[in-house]
Amino acid sequence: MKYALVHEWLTPNATGGSERVVREILKSVEADLYALIDFESTNPHSYLFERRIGTTFLQHFPLASKGVQKYLPLLPLAIEQLDLRDYDVILSSSHAVAKGVLTRPQQLHICYCHTPMRYAWDLTFDYLNSSAMGRGFPGSITRYLLHRLRQWDVISANRVDYFIANSRHTARRIWRCYRREAQVIYPPVHTERFSFQAQKSDFYLTVSRLVSYKQVTLIVEAFNQLGYPLVVIGEGSQLQALRHLAKPNVQVLGFCPDRVVEEYMAQAKAFVYAACEDFGIALVEAQACGTPVIAYGAGGALETVRDIRKHPDKGTGLFFLDQSPQALMEAVKAFEARATAFSPEQIQLNAAQFAPTVFSDRYLTFLDGCYRDHLSRC
Repeated sequence: MKYALVHEWLTPNATGGSERVVREILKSVEADLYALIDFESTNPHSYLFERRIGTTFLQHFPLASKGVQKYLPLLPLAIEQLDLRDYDVILSSSHAVAKGVLTRPQQLHICYCHTPMRYAWDLTFDYLNSSAMGRGFPGSITRYLLHRLRQWDVISANRVDYFIANSRHTARRIWRCYRREAQVIYPPVHTERFSFQAQKSDFYLTVSRLVSYKQVTLIVEAFNQLGYPLVVIGEGSQLQALRHLAKPNVQVLGFCPDRVVEEYMAQAKAFVYAACEDFGIALVEAQACGTPVIAYGAGGALETVRDIRKHPDKGTGLFFLDQSPQALMEAVKAFEARATAFSPEQIQLNAAQFAPTVFSDRYLTFLDGCYRDHLSRC
């Protein structure tokens, strides 16, 4: 059989969870790769270096290498231009439009959905409020375009035969947006990269893109009041604002190489996270080091972290239930009172269930089942 794998975009700056899924699929399935744009196959440091990758007309647009989100209204049109008629099985890795490729009735299309398109659904008003294009007359045009994008998004979901979700949280969102069931297969987390360390230092840590919905400002405000040492690692539009906000007990380091991040992860007293994530790979990476997690109790965190107040023997962290500095401060104080109750070994064991081998086994088993079901219907 001939396989095609479709992803949104491949650039040196796109190194998140969805790209890790693409890499792991390519290790298990011999597939031709397609994307809206590709600037990875010319990157000598990439595993995709010199690989032949099919792209769309957006490849030649100005500043495409910096991201195609600026061409949002054109993304549905672009993805529909990929000619995949010669393939038996279409695999898509989608967080925006990849699932919208055109297929024929005899082809099997399986979509690994990282999230329904966030700026068209959950983050619509965040997107409008944070952009100049969300106000005045341009705002009216933007609202109309997002309305049409939602319509296309629902229509294109009907081109998928089987959905996979990266968490139960995402599966519920897929049902809410598309009224489609999804099999949950957690994404691969390279837990082997992280060194286990039982003896921890006295600082707290957060690693994140520094953008508004990640709620890093909330974390910094809470630790400004607590006075406990906090290290912030990441880059993004809020970097300078966070550096101005931070008091002396808070270090905002900005970008750090993977090796440095891994060292901080292993040494931290606890890893702090305040965003609502579909899965949340960083939370699992911290646990792979034996580091407990203090997280906002929503989204994928509820599936990867065990609150020690409910699981006294197998707790890996604890939750706060409101995205506010006060709620986080109370959670940190609760953690301080229970810090010695955590077992670093038990925390690391919890992370092991998200290893790449587990993902590969479940993904290939699901593909095989889908293909057998598909044949029985043809």
